[in-house]
Amino acid sequence: MLAQEPLIRLGAFLGVLTAMALLEHAFPRRPQRLAWRRWPSNLGLVAVASVLLRLVAPAGAVGVALWAGSQGIGLFRWFGVPGWVAGPASVVLLDLLIYFQHRVFHAVPALWRLHRVHHADPELDASSGLRFHPVEILLSLAIKGAAVVALGAPAEAVLVFEVLLNATSLFNHANLALPAWLDRPLRRVLVTPDMHRVHHSEIRAEMDSDFGFCLSCWDRIFGTYVAAPAKGQLGMVIGVQGFRADPEQRLDRLLLQPLKD
Repeated sequence: MLAQEPLIRLGAFLGVLTAMALLEHAFPRRPQRLAWRRWPSNLGLVAVASVLLRLVAPAGAVGVALWAGSQGIGLFRWFGVPGWVAGPASVVLLDLLIYFQHRVFHAVPALWRLHRVHHADPELDASSGLRFHPVEILLSLAIKGAAVVALGAPAEAVLVFEVLLNATSLFNHANLALPAWLDRPLRRVLVTPDMHRVHHSEIRAEMDSDFGFCLSCWDRIFGTYVAAPAKGQLGMVIGVQGFRADPEQRLDRLLLQPLKD
């Protein structure tokens, strides 16, 4: 599986992105004004981040896991935890890490400036799940890499986690109207679009809720779960005040946005 890592990641990315784009077009949750005009800039951030990652850390989190394995480093290895336990546990614990990382990026002003690029999207769709500043992506990789080494996470589990994280980010940002009979049971396990959309409200108390990306349990366990926005899914205002104007959605503006107050 690891030998096919680039194909697995690219195939999953393109497959889920295409599926979400088609589904949200067929079953939109909210009307959109900018719609697909935002996609070039959102995808442009991915392209810049990909080039930067290739230059700085070409092996990525999976490469870090392979190195740690070759050195016999990590809690799971030191305590002799079998692979069938270490694999699933690594996926769950890495997802928990991303939950807390997300909270920290909201709480620390300098990190919020980076993460604000994601929240400043005035509309939500699958492309919003890719809209992260390249420096935030680098910091996230460093945090994940440290956790992978500390845990001794198997490389296969890290690959599974990376694919899941990317796929669920595309899914829970989609402008997709799931029927209530499906959303209710699904969000008991996974973060659904209606659940995560609350997190993109302009109201700070709602923005500082529903931090999960994949598993929805963390928000319930740590008291950050909000079931629905106060103004309703259609009445809520998405984005960050001062950054909703059309020119602010240009790629150059997004890259420089962390320098602005």
